[in-house]
Amino acid sequence: MSTASPRLLLLTPPLTQLNTPYPATAYIKGFLKGRGYEVRQADLSIGLVLKLFSKEGLGRMFDEIEAGGYDLSDNAKRMLRLRRRYEATIGPAIRFLQNRDLTLAPRICHGRFLPEASRFDNVADLETAFGTMGLTDQARHLATLYLEDLADLVKETVGPQFGLSRYAESLAMSATHFDPLHDALQSAPNLVDTMLLELLDELLAEVQPDIVGFTVPFPGNLYAALRLAQRIKQVRPATATVMGGGYPNTELRGLKEPRFFDYIDYLTLDDGEGPWLRLFAYLQGQLPQSELQRTFLRNEAGEVEYLNYPHPDIPHPEVGTPDYSDLHLGDYLSVIEVLNPMHRLWSDGRWNKLTVAHGCYWKRCSFCDVTLDYIGRYEAAPATLLVDRIEQIVAQTGQTGFHFVDEAAPPLALRDLAIELLKRRVSISWWGNIRFEKTFTPDLCRLLAASGCIAISGGLEVASDRLLALMEKGVTIAQVARVTQGFTAAGVLVHAYLMYGFPTQTAQETVDALEVVRQLFDAGIVQSGYWHRFSMTAHSPVGKNPAKYQVAAVGPEPGPFAWNDLWHDDPLGANHEQFGPGLAKSLYNYMHGVALREPLSFWFDFKTPRPTVPRQLIQQALNEPDKPDAAQPNRRLFWLGNAPEFELRTIGSNGPKDKKTTRAVLTCYEQAEDFEVKTTELIGPWLHQLLTRLSTDYDTKVLLKEAAASFPAGAGSWENFLQSPAWQLLREKGLLLI
Repeated sequence: MSTASPRLLLLTPPLTQLNTPYPATAYIKGFLKGRGYEVRQADLSIGLVLKLFSKEGLGRMFDEIEAGGYDLSDNAKRMLRLRRRYEATIGPAIRFLQNRDLTLAPRICHGRFLPEASRFDNVADLETAFGTMGLTDQARHLATLYLEDLADLVKETVGPQFGLSRYAESLAMSATHFDPLHDALQSAPNLVDTMLLELLDELLAEVQPDIVGFTVPFPGNLYAALRLAQRIKQVRPATATVMGGGYPNTELRGLKEPRFFDYIDYLTLDDGEGPWLRLFAYLQGQLPQSELQRTFLRNEAGEVEYLNYPHPDIPHPEVGTPDYSDLHLGDYLSVIEVLNPMHRLWSDGRWNKLTVAHGCYWKRCSFCDVTLDYIGRYEAAPATLLVDRIEQIVAQTGQTGFHFVDEAAPPLALRDLAIELLKRRVSISWWGNIRFEKTFTPDLCRLLAASGCIAISGGLEVASDRLLALMEKGVTIAQVARVTQGFTAAGVLVHAYLMYGFPTQTAQETVDALEVVRQLFDAGIVQSGYWHRFSMTAHSPVGKNPAKYQVAAVGPEPGPFAWNDLWHDDPLGANHEQFGPGLAKSLYNYMHGVALREPLSFWFDFKTPRPTVPRQLIQQALNEPDKPDAAQPNRRLFWLGNAPEFELRTIGSNGPKDKKTTRAVLTCYEQAEDFEVKTTELIGPWLHQLLTRLSTDYDTKVLLKEAAASFPAGAGSWENFLQSPAWQLLREKGLLLI
């Protein structure tokens, strides 16, 4: 490539979330722009959805179905008869889901505005689920069902591999051989493929790129990426094609398939910043090929070659701020697919995605891909830099919602981030994933909530102390209960990731785990959850050493293409598959406060053992006394309130025998209410000075023991003061030990 400054086009192929752009291209663009490159990006995921689900797109779809001689289901025939209604309503429905015409909500809910097919068969509980949430949410759910009906019709006819959040996923799942993908790519494009290629042609004509980069985060993005790359090779053969992302990072680390490089010239692994920087330098003649980093290519002999010159990784603080500038953020759809409060955050609303740190600070869970770079290499960024990035992204996007996409956000980094947000008075809403570890004290939970935390998700996983220890989760059930109570009390939504089918998990342990989950919901300290079936992966400790966990890997046979998901036998475990439906059904009801007193056998259509977990297990954990303040001298004091006003007030009547006393009164003016703290004439000025300092000086840490050292002499015992009504009131109102 001769050009000194190549034009780069970064693409997200279909399909990812409909409500917000996948952040990979924004991250890479922000980094490369900082290095002087000319970069454009486009999200063909939302682009394809909007092209297909338009009046013109549906017209093309219905025309092809009517001309194509498809063997249609009764549901599809019904939708075909309602063609005119679908074509008339698709534009308004899309505008409503883009939050551009919310006045349509009453008509969607009450006016029989949208045509209804099979996805509407199970909406009887809508009033229960949305009764207190308003018409807009209910209408959003109905409009989502309407889109899912249309997606079902596409899948049944003109686009067999189509789905609203994935495209041809089955072709890439456990694809040890490339043949199925290759065969699909040699066939003529279907209507959905054609629309996708039309979008690409417009971009190529506009941008005239020298290099096109694809992010492939999931199996459901691979086919579309290769179909797009195939087109580029046909119409712009001199344009280099590059791929990276989560799917290659986990599935293609042992790639040996030469035919893959008929489409993609270079495949990079792990963080893209370093490999892409070196690749572009090579393409400009500034670096020898031998010095490429973490890059697969097909050499002159036609063989797959992996090059990994030991360049240093780009440090996490230097990756730059994601750049969303040329993504059309107003085009995204806020959908409500399932009636799960946490899953709603994934699909409803525009969230800026950001990482607090690179990798996982724990990196020991035996089911997780801890041997891979994106988890195994942990690097933190200073809170000041993170808030700089947050402010830049808010200024760029106009959106103040953030999803921190860490595997497990570090508690101390979150603490520092929260303090920096409060210090700068940066108002955002944020949520993310954590470990339910003891560092998340009730006070830290309150601090995070004050900084904008609205929800957290964390892994309870198997809800069994034996299995939690086996998977090296580093938490106990009692610990999880106390942490979730702390977040719930702070007003933060708690979602529990739950797992069944871990190696050696018995039927008894599965039922006991469900009893723990029931108690958590019954106590009101978990509001959302989801059961995942354990999957053994090649890069996890279980996959690396199955014998240690008393399971056996039984396939698939290795091939020249993908390698990650492993099949396994679990001779000591239960029949895990039969538990899945009952676990899911019970959890759905528990989330809605239904049937919490039913025996656990109620959820299964086969005989199950009675739970052996004590009925008060969770309540006993919650009843354990908190550590007294006096026992935490090294904790930092943090005041969520404003600087109080101070006065000395004489208390007592004017009668000759009444004694008048002088009390110090601190008046605190807060958002929701004002309150007074009364204390002695000696303690009052000291306490006023302390709270004023805490409310204005965020940079100087004041430890509890330092406050004790400055406590006025003659004011009585420090330990007694920590138990006084004045101190307890301040602790209740927002004086934290963190």
